[in-house]
Amino acid sequence: MNLQDFLNANPVDGLTEEVAVSPRFKDKDGKPLLFKIKAMTDAEFNDLRKGCTNVRKGRKVEFDSGRFNLQTVIRNTVEPNFKDAASIKSLGCNTPDEYVQKVLLAGEVATLAQRISELSGFDVDMSDLVEEAKN
Repeated sequence: MNLQDFLNANPVDGLTEEVAVSPRFKDKDGKPLLFKIKAMTDAEFNDLRKGCTNVRKGRKVEFDSGRFNLQTVIRNTVEPNFKDAASIKSLGCNTPDEYVQKVLLAGEVATLAQRISELSGFDVDMSDLVEEAKN
């Protein structure tokens, strides 16, 4: 199999994974409750990045990494659905942002955003693959 055949057999649309985020999420038997996440496409990543970048007076560019992480989690978590209107309303929240901040700890948001980024191809440790390719 060559690289072209591999790419054709493994498209990235619809790529999902179930991940453990925190020891806090366990069922009644103590088994981990897993989050189902999906990979970001290049277009989704660029749209999100642009939405979290502001140009201030004097052309100072600021990137809001907190907002980026929060929106990454909201947009790319399949289960639970952080956009579920009934869940948002049941906790007295008005937006998915408020809901996530009410149900997840800051470190859990960061971990979930990191796992989504990894699934999307960011922060992949290539050292083992590089060594294997050298041999």
